[in-house]
Amino acid sequence: MSRTAYINARLLDPRNELDALGALLTDGTCIADLGPGLFAEGVPEGIETVDCGGHCLAPGLVDMHVHLREPGHEHKETIATGSLSALAGGVTSLCSMPNTDPVIDNVGLIEFIQRRAREAKGVKVYPFAAVTKNLDGKQLTEFGMLAEAGAVAFTDDGLPVADSQVMRRALSYAKTFDLMISQHAEDLSLSGCGCMAEGEVATRLGLDGIPEVSESIVVERDIRLLELTGGRYHVAHISTAQAVDCVRRAKARGLQVTCEAAPHHFALTDLDVGDYRTFAKMAPPLRSEENRAAIVEGLKDGTIDAIATDHAPHDQESKRLPMAHAANGVVGLETLLPLSLELYHHGHLTLLNLLRRLTLAPAELLNLPSGRLTKGAPADLVLFDPDTPWVVDTSKFQSMSKNSPFDGRPVQGRALRTVVDGRTLFTLDSDLAAR
Repeated sequence: MSRTAYINARLLDPRNELDALGALLTDGTCIADLGPGLFAEGVPEGIETVDCGGHCLAPGLVDMHVHLREPGHEHKETIATGSLSALAGGVTSLCSMPNTDPVIDNVGLIEFIQRRAREAKGVKVYPFAAVTKNLDGKQLTEFGMLAEAGAVAFTDDGLPVADSQVMRRALSYAKTFDLMISQHAEDLSLSGCGCMAEGEVATRLGLDGIPEVSESIVVERDIRLLELTGGRYHVAHISTAQAVDCVRRAKARGLQVTCEAAPHHFALTDLDVGDYRTFAKMAPPLRSEENRAAIVEGLKDGTIDAIATDHAPHDQESKRLPMAHAANGVVGLETLLPLSLELYHHGHLTLLNLLRRLTLAPAELLNLPSGRLTKGAPADLVLFDPDTPWVVDTSKFQSMSKNSPFDGRPVQGRALRTVVDGRTLFTLDSDLAAR
């Protein structure tokens, strides 16, 4: 088995609070050793050497919320192209959402996702399965069988589990297997035909707005149900101050409630919709500055456990439509790291705390072996420079779709090398040379 030494690296491991200059050795698919004193007298012969140049070497990013569009919408993204996009962003593990066509609600389709991921030979793909069959919000899927086949959690993402009785049964059923239910928190009767956040900007543009309470009322209801059932409940792409406060209070009561935030909800506001920019249309929508600041505060105080992209690729035909008819969603895998690093550059989070939300926290939520630099752990690594400036250019994205509101945005920080199971699958220099 091949061995590779990563020397002259700034080792960053949120699990052990490690931030030190040192080296790391991989042996085959695993981390064999690491530390400040490793290879102090030089690297032995026969070991491949990578000089990290003082850049940051951390666990590969773990994105727990990605729409890969396969099966059914391969013209927007495939597991193979999504994998390339993830690798370019420093992501080594991701979770695929089940709202495909057909819906991932049976064992055969879980196995299909796993097989296609193996064929792509790239990023590790862990499928979520649907809570209800065909996302109809009525009949629960077979949680036990799906989990045994490889589903790591359950969600009807794209739609909420709206019926309170169904949600209660889902939480109770999931508790039997210690599985997590992830909720797309939205009261569709309140959202109505809204296509952006309710407020001054929506009024000025003459667009129907979505009220903040559309999210928080579902979160509050679900937390009450969780008090009845016990178990694990997760809020996907949380976006409002009200919902963050609901989660904060639930955690204080000792409930197993967690949540994630997407970079666009702490990097943008409803003002970025501008003059009907459909690339800034998403669900949940971009909110006010007050809500954006609440997301940052939630990340700072640990109320928000993880950062996830909600990567949602769409073709031009789905986006270049009037706001009311344009599809929701933005691509995010290749901007996850630099946008998240804005929290570090602006002094909101230390680099280790930021990496915890991008690696260890999502891995622990889903019981994945990744997200840490420890002996015996998978050799899933990202080498990155947190300071290098660049400008987002969607034309250079590996993703098949280019629907990003960040096109042309100056950012800092970039993945230089991405390693999965000891194999280097992306390097920035070779990628640019290929273009």
